[in-house]
Amino acid sequence: MSLEIKVPPVGESISEVTLSRWIKKDGDQVEMDEVIAELESDKATFELTAEKAGTLKTIAAEGDTLAIGAVVASVEENGSASAAAPSLAEEVVGGQEPVAIESRVVDVKVPPVGESITEVTLSKWLKAEGEVVAMDEQIAELESDKATFELTAEVAGTLKYVAKEGDTLEIGAIVCQIASGPAATAAKPAASAPAPEAKVAANANTSSYAAGTPSPSAGKILAEKGINASAVSGTGVGGRITKEDALKAEKTESKVVSTTVVKATPPPVSIPQGLRNERPEKMSNLRKTIAKRLVSVKNETAMLTTFNEVDMKPIMDIRAKYKDKFKETHGVGLGFMSFFTKAVCEALKEFPAVNARIEGDSIIYSDFVDVSIAVSAPKGLVVPIIRNAEQLSLAGIEKAVVTLAGKARDNKLTIEEMTGGTFTITNGGVFGSMLSTPIINAPQSAILGMHNIVERPVAIGGQVVIRPIMYVALSYDHRIIDGRESVGFLVKVKQLLEDPTRLLLGV
Repeated sequence: MSLEIKVPPVGESISEVTLSRWIKKDGDQVEMDEVIAELESDKATFELTAEKAGTLKTIAAEGDTLAIGAVVASVEENGSASAAAPSLAEEVVGGQEPVAIESRVVDVKVPPVGESITEVTLSKWLKAEGEVVAMDEQIAELESDKATFELTAEVAGTLKYVAKEGDTLEIGAIVCQIASGPAATAAKPAASAPAPEAKVAANANTSSYAAGTPSPSAGKILAEKGINASAVSGTGVGGRITKEDALKAEKTESKVVSTTVVKATPPPVSIPQGLRNERPEKMSNLRKTIAKRLVSVKNETAMLTTFNEVDMKPIMDIRAKYKDKFKETHGVGLGFMSFFTKAVCEALKEFPAVNARIEGDSIIYSDFVDVSIAVSAPKGLVVPIIRNAEQLSLAGIEKAVVTLAGKARDNKLTIEEMTGGTFTITNGGVFGSMLSTPIINAPQSAILGMHNIVERPVAIGGQVVIRPIMYVALSYDHRIIDGRESVGFLVKVKQLLEDPTRLLLGV
């Protein structure tokens, strides 16, 4: 008897997930509640567990986008799997008794990849049709509106395409088939003379299946420059072609192309010559989703931005004096984010509308402050949340920032850590931004933008002095926050930052 394992409900407003990785493989024996796969939504990564003990049969493939409730795999009780086993062929080895060899064709399907994700695009095949692939070897690259991920072979065997590059596939759709056992031998094409690429791949695979295979980032670089992966030597683990290998190959190839152009068509002296290539590139699903959300916020809110400037010298003096002792005592560095977060929490007590949101015909006021902090992660911008920031000390805030930023970089943020913020702080200054108008993180009503610190001449006490100045911006929803409140809030934040002693005293 087999039990279907489906995508569980993972959070409000999340309708689909991505199957980012199989932890257990097809045919493995699993225990009840054992982690078998890793799922990913547009908000967090979480684990899928076996609902009973038995033999795992994978239905979705890594990279598949699955709707909530879609079947990911099934678990067969030991004994029932053998009764339902596929046909067997016999092989005689060295005059011994015939040995039963399993023969089967495995459908590799689009796995669940995240809530609200119902389809993916097959962006590129990494293995040729008819090629023999090893278990867990990368065979294709899929792309959702959240991220790009790899599809791996669930069993060893001969690859047969079902979908082609550029196809848009629903979650659970069959991408390809892999014939294993005697079927793999039968399905392997009897080509008289393999292509040069196939020879190189075959030679590379004698030591490792990864040999000669580019990583996703390396593959994109090579594809953009028209360089064949078979012509590149990999220096990665098992001979894999790394991003650095691709960049080096790109430079070599560019020189060859440039030389060829100069020799073929010498440019006229009076007219500058150069490469004027244009190439269409399909917009990623992730970029499409970001675009839709940003336009939605602009269209559905009455967004305004107000600006001010902050003299950062008092805070910089405190950091210079106490940063070593602070790190020695608390184990984390003393950054600007903790001061800004603390100042925001104090200012929100005086201007609660900035911490509120609109739901239907009601305004929801929060007596707590859950601060969303914008963090740049490998897959894009994420906004994890510091819960009850108003109750934390500077050290507590710094520890929370370090923890959340680390999880973001490792793609380990959970849904709970990214849902329900009341106010957002974003720091474009780390990238050199002088001034910006940040876009509200809906359904919140306001966002504070930090920028770079530049020494500027300012008038203090009738004297012109040079001070480290930061421009700050508050974007807000004018439907709920009036101009008096927005300006007053930003002025309060400025006053607290320029006199940080008030932060410690709570006045």
